[in-house]
Amino acid sequence: MQSVAEHYDALANQRTKFFERNRYYHDLLAKQYRSWIPSGSTVLEVGCGTGDLLNSVCPAGGVGVDLSARTIEVARQRFPNLNLIAGSISSLPAGSTFDYIILPGTLGEADDVQALLEELRQHCHADTRIIIQYHSVLWQYLLALAVAVGERLPTPRQNWLTGTDITGLLGLAGYEVVRSDKSILLPRRIWLLSGILNSFLGRLPVIEELTLNHFLIARPASFGPRDYSVSIVIPCRNERGNIEDAVSRIPEFGVSQEIIFVEGGSTDGTYAEIERVIINHPAKHITVHQQTGKGKGDAVRLGFSHAKNDLLMILDADLTTPPETLPKFYHALGNGKGNFINGSRLVYPMENEAMRFLNLLGNKFFSVAFSWLLGQPVKDTLCGTKVLLRRHYEKIAANRSYFGDFDPFGDFDLLFGATRLNLKITEVPIRYRERTYGATNIDRWRNGWLLLRMVEFAARRIKFI
Repeated sequence: MQSVAEHYDALANQRTKFFERNRYYHDLLAKQYRSWIPSGSTVLEVGCGTGDLLNSVCPAGGVGVDLSARTIEVARQRFPNLNLIAGSISSLPAGSTFDYIILPGTLGEADDVQALLEELRQHCHADTRIIIQYHSVLWQYLLALAVAVGERLPTPRQNWLTGTDITGLLGLAGYEVVRSDKSILLPRRIWLLSGILNSFLGRLPVIEELTLNHFLIARPASFGPRDYSVSIVIPCRNERGNIEDAVSRIPEFGVSQEIIFVEGGSTDGTYAEIERVIINHPAKHITVHQQTGKGKGDAVRLGFSHAKNDLLMILDADLTTPPETLPKFYHALGNGKGNFINGSRLVYPMENEAMRFLNLLGNKFFSVAFSWLLGQPVKDTLCGTKVLLRRHYEKIAANRSYFGDFDPFGDFDLLFGATRLNLKITEVPIRYRERTYGATNIDRWRNGWLLLRMVEFAARRIKFI
């Protein structure tokens, strides 16, 4: 490792010159990182160089470490607001943890990648995300040519790791990959062409494999099973015949439970039925709130705002997702299998009238589209049952301005927000049942059009940035 330090010490005074020469590339890179790291996060960058990338993500607590003492001197002059340390990871304060740890090509120069990743575990908490950036092996000769003609900072001999290599090393070191991404097809500014290639063509399937930068976002593997108190939010409109079953069929699980009904202007006596059920089940912690806004998304937000417990669940009042399956969602999250547990209706055979053919086709199309857009597999985007920790929901709500108030369903507000926070999405297959009371509130043509608009919206805000 001493040779790496010596290499960059010798180039310390030239690094800002190379940075400015490649300003367009670095600005694209900074924009990519900002899309993943909410401002105000605590961030550690290992191999921080002159600190430009770390400063660009606007951290609340920005710590950079680099083997080159001379480079750190330059970085401190440029960014006195950052805590910049010359040395290795062992130079970091014991017990310090971070929301995000950035490895911007660092693995390519590491003497022992697995040991480096293992050493970083002590600086992770349960919600830490590690962002690993690496160059595609397809670019190694072009990058060498750029060095030879003086367009790129010379680097030490690299470990040319593939995504499969890094995923395996992450597993050995106690991490799992949450999502992946690829970007930058043309790292130099050429009027009109650069924008088309980097913001659109370079984001398309197959073509994105040709991009320069590849990324893996990983989280520490499970910290062990945990028990949580549970808030179950049940949005309902014209569901009088399902209220009693919704309460009586929910199994006992978790440290404690509360059931929160959000009634949305029913005309069949649903609100009065909820009041009756509350009286008849005094041992259960049941509350009801009347919705003043419109749509399921608004109802879910209202319910979550009244929730007092650690873990938040949504159960649709039509009971097409059986309440008996809720413990599966609870245990998936409690055992660390994911941070955002999403139901999937598209695995088991359905009852004859549970989902119409066109609805099924639409759901399959959107699952493929959103899996690509979100960077991790999502088979069923519209299943109403979704589960996450309240602390994660509060972060989604705090960062809602990134997407805006765009989703009347509520499903995509949560899915997009979870993606923005790099939460691991895990799906639990359920058997989707026919309604036994009432009629669906879904207009498949109107909602299908809204879903297409959301694909376009997600493409602009998540993928084609």
